[in-house]
Amino acid sequence: MRTGTADIATTVGSVGLPNPIMTAAGTSGHGTELGDYGDLAALGAVVVKSLSVRPWAGNPAPRVHEVGTGMLNSVGLQGPGLEAWLERDLPALTACGARVVVSIWGQSVDDYGRAAAMLAEASRHGSAMVAVEVNVSCPNVEDRARMFAHSESATREALSATECGLPRWAKLSPNVPDITAIAGAALAGGAEGLTLTNTLLGLALDIETGRPVLGAGGGGLSGPVLHPVAVRAVWECRAAFPDAAIIGAGGVASGRDAVEFLRAGADAVQVGTAIFRDPRAPWKVLRQLDRWCAARRTSVAALRASARTRGEPVTP
Repeated sequence: MRTGTADIATTVGSVGLPNPIMTAAGTSGHGTELGDYGDLAALGAVVVKSLSVRPWAGNPAPRVHEVGTGMLNSVGLQGPGLEAWLERDLPALTACGARVVVSIWGQSVDDYGRAAAMLAEASRHGSAMVAVEVNVSCPNVEDRARMFAHSESATREALSATECGLPRWAKLSPNVPDITAIAGAALAGGAEGLTLTNTLLGLALDIETGRPVLGAGGGGLSGPVLHPVAVRAVWECRAAFPDAAIIGAGGVASGRDAVEFLRAGADAVQVGTAIFRDPRAPWKVLRQLDRWCAARRTSVAALRASARTRGEPVTP
């Protein structure tokens, strides 16, 4: 599949990957759904849709709405529950050779702890899981439903509860005044890496009725419109935490988008919303990144190294 000759291997903290291109949680299903469009083992990793300890029905329809160059979604973290996923979907991912990052979420610190315990037990029997992405961009019922990722203390508590023997990456929200403060709390709670970022809060109205278009009201804005926001988050967190693992996520649809994240300080890149338009998008981004590096006789490692020595703060 690759057409370039560049060295595009990377490491995300303690996790070594053949390349930095992953899927993003919530955009490619719980298992091998994208397998009909490309070799899942050829990607750096497959990040599955966020799972909770129990089955979750999600939000009422409609759940997705296109807005300009972006997309609003209010799926509501629908999923079969972690136990069902471990029994049904993980074996298929393991069989196809994919490296799997399991994304988890919860409504309480106890939910995160229970999910981590289940993953710890599963990992003892061997599987394709290489890391856990702790999605803290979800409502905390113990704190008036405010998102975990909007609070330093709640973020730290959620990460502290998820020790499971696998590296943990905290998926953070951009809807905060200072993302480096939340990132610092996640790292203090035991996160090895940061996934930057989840969606922006947004709302679309039916102009005839004045009512929200989505069934649950507001939603999360993703796609190309999110990209510069996520690039800034990566840039700021790399300057603040030179040794942390960072995964860039937001509006990646081309190899150039991936390079921009790597230049900003990311160790790896997730492709998400682009998959809805083109299910082959992750492999396309991978090919383009490979060609870009080969044409310039550079490597992903070199791009990462240059970003780590930058040390420049960003200005408004």
